[in-house]
Amino acid sequence: MKSSFKYILVVILLISVRGSIQAQQNKPEPPTSRILFVFDASQSMYGTWQSDKKINIARNYLIHIIDSLEQMDNIQMALRVYGHQSPVPPQDCSDTKLEVPFKSGNAGQIRQKLRYLIPKGTTPIANSLDKAAGDFPPCENCRNIIILITDGIEACDGDPCQASLNLQKKGIILKPFVIGIGIDPGFEETFECVGHFYNTPNEQKFQEVLNVVISRALNSTTAQINLLDSKGMPSETDVNMTLFNQVSGKVMYNFVHTINYMGNPDTLIIDPLVTYNLVVHTLPAVKKEGITLAEGKHNMIGLNAPQGYLSISCPGTNQYKDLEIIVKEDQKSNTLNVQRNNSEEKYIVGKYNLEVLTIPRLYIENVEIEQSTITNVEIPRPGIANFSLPSSGFGSIYVETADTLKWIYNLDQNELRQNIIMQPGNYRVVFRPKNIKQAIYTVNKRFTIKSGSSQKIILY
Repeated sequence: MKSSFKYILVVILLISVRGSIQAQQNKPEPPTSRILFVFDASQSMYGTWQSDKKINIARNYLIHIIDSLEQMDNIQMALRVYGHQSPVPPQDCSDTKLEVPFKSGNAGQIRQKLRYLIPKGTTPIANSLDKAAGDFPPCENCRNIIILITDGIEACDGDPCQASLNLQKKGIILKPFVIGIGIDPGFEETFECVGHFYNTPNEQKFQEVLNVVISRALNSTTAQINLLDSKGMPSETDVNMTLFNQVSGKVMYNFVHTINYMGNPDTLIIDPLVTYNLVVHTLPAVKKEGITLAEGKHNMIGLNAPQGYLSISCPGTNQYKDLEIIVKEDQKSNTLNVQRNNSEEKYIVGKYNLEVLTIPRLYIENVEIEQSTITNVEIPRPGIANFSLPSSGFGSIYVETADTLKWIYNLDQNELRQNIIMQPGNYRVVFRPKNIKQAIYTVNKRFTIKSGSSQKIILY
């Protein structure tokens, strides 16, 4: 007896270990962060700024950052430069170039290119952002970030704000970072619509900001999503939820909500640079828009999602197992769900209307779903009409009243044997074979359907 017990324990342990290994194997790979540095080498970068020329200060600090990034995993870098190919005058607004494209081990090339830049030309910021759309090769698991370093505003009548927004709407990049080198405070609003803007009045501040921007660009943060029940407690769980990028509409994360072993909603690691729209795929879905995360903090995201259960059953044999029921929200015409007979599904608390797909349809209104309870709906047992046709032809079923026939269903023109689930009642079927071209041979037959029984209708 003891040996059998030990054997069972060993088997359970092996299954647990195997499950843990499989979970680790299925754990998603962290995304690659791709940083495109867009560097200003326009003529004004030759100006003196505290201890040295702007170009020297900016590139020295940037080279130092690149040295650090080179040592990190899941980081790729590229360098686009503008204002370095054509002198002014005249003004060359096409003076922007991807000098070092994204690839592994290119830090040395970026450093080398930065060291030998000579400021010459103008400041085509919008054009540089437009061209940056092609700088990021296709990648399924990448975060694309632009860090723009500039000492001046747009000089070519372009619209950097629109260029940045276009990139974000297309899902090419996250919201850019812009580091201004001694820019007149009066121009700060010009850059705030482009991205996360930092103005640096001196070189010490420039160094600090560059470090902050890199930290923000690379760090994720944590959040938990609280699905609140009717009492405001985060008890709802086990439902899929999707976080969309609010600007591009791109799916950023898909999770099945989980209550962890501590009894709390599970902690998620999420990119804090994105503004999100959250959709929780309950029936009906619940949504929350414009979610922003505080970096370096554990964020709580709450939304109301109280749910209960709807159980639908129809007494009888398996002959009704394929019966379907349309579920609609009260006061709404759109189909929310199609639920099968003898099943149980979860819905947001509220009132619903049911449409049972028998012939004719049965309507059940004002079904109340309450928090964490099961609402049982028993469908009156229908009957079955077994139609036997002599050949293919044209047939319809009607409900007969005192002065009219109300159409409810067309028979399949090509099926000679048809079994139809119908509500109890009195009906008439009208049928004519397809190959007979005289209306006088139309068959009219009355029949009655009783609850829980089958009725054979022979149409010849």
